[in-house]
Amino acid sequence: MPPNNVTTFPTVKRRLVSMVYEFLLAFAVLFLPFLIFEMITGASHAPLIEHLRQVLCFVVLGVYFVHQWTREGQTLAMRTWRLKLVHPGHDRVAPRVAMLRYLLCWLWVLPAVIVCGVLGLQHWQALGAVLAGVLLWSLTALFDKERQFLHDRLAGTRLVQLPAPPKKQKAAVAAK
Repeated sequence: MPPNNVTTFPTVKRRLVSMVYEFLLAFAVLFLPFLIFEMITGASHAPLIEHLRQVLCFVVLGVYFVHQWTREGQTLAMRTWRLKLVHPGHDRVAPRVAMLRYLLCWLWVLPAVIVCGVLGLQHWQALGAVLAGVLLWSLTALFDKERQFLHDRLAGTRLVQLPAPPKKQKAAVAAK
């Protein structure tokens, strides 16, 4: 934490950039489970198999995020951007709280996915709807005094900004 025990909250921009990195890392997390799944199912596109893919994605990402948040409060992307998930008044984020946060995080895209289904949007229109949903959800931080997203407020968690690590001294300075 910063000096004098002052909590610093990351900017919305920093959180969104971290989320982009998190999205890229999610592909790596999903790669092996999906490779195995595709080999087992013969890469079928039957409706049942498509739904099982969605379930697999939901479960694998859930296990990854809940594990990382309860372990140290950080995923790799959060560590890179010096963000940490905390549960105020607790040493660590409890598994139940992390699972609740994971479920609430799906509110970033779930409303847009429902709109896509109801309106029959596909391809670029569906992507546009999802991006609009993400943009609208990110605006929820503007209504919070600590600039927390709605899912964190509802889960009782907070994202905090960790201080920058101390700068390393050059070898010449250290040799003196």
